[in-house]
Amino acid sequence: MTSPADRPFLFLDVDGPLIPFGSPSGPPMAQSAVDQGNPLLERLDPTLGPHLLALNCRLVWATTWGEQANEAVSPRLGLPRLPVVEWPASSPGEGPHGLHWKTPRLVEWAAGRPFIWIDDEIGAMDRLWVEGSHPGPSLLHRVDPARGLVDADFTVLADWLRCVVPGYGSGRML
Repeated sequence: MTSPADRPFLFLDVDGPLIPFGSPSGPPMAQSAVDQGNPLLERLDPTLGPHLLALNCRLVWATTWGEQANEAVSPRLGLPRLPVVEWPASSPGEGPHGLHWKTPRLVEWAAGRPFIWIDDEIGAMDRLWVEGSHPGPSLLHRVDPARGLVDADFTVLADWLRCVVPGYGSGRML
């Protein structure tokens, strides 16, 4: 069994992938003091947490929610507190046209290790940037923001992990 430090990172965005912009999914949940006044949180599907944990990756929040993702989203999905990517202050227009502002920081955070990035704003320039800047395996998985993460997305993620991570799915990894 490998240590959690050896597992691929899975960078998670909240708005779009976990909180779809389409109709709410799942039954409404009780609101905590942290999420009072944010009706979008009722769109979180509590079954996503077990699916994410089953991927056996190092889950990391890659969202503008920051630490609030640990306070309001993690408990609703049954996730533990997760590390949070801190976003440096940057001025608009840094990097090539079409590059998402998150991309350079995620590549830096991964530091050559395998990673998956789940977001609804990934584009062609992000893929080119990662290909040219990241020596390890990576999967930039764009989620339909109207639907959020669905079973077909989890199939793609698991298939990629089986292809690039030695021993994935066999009970031992890396």
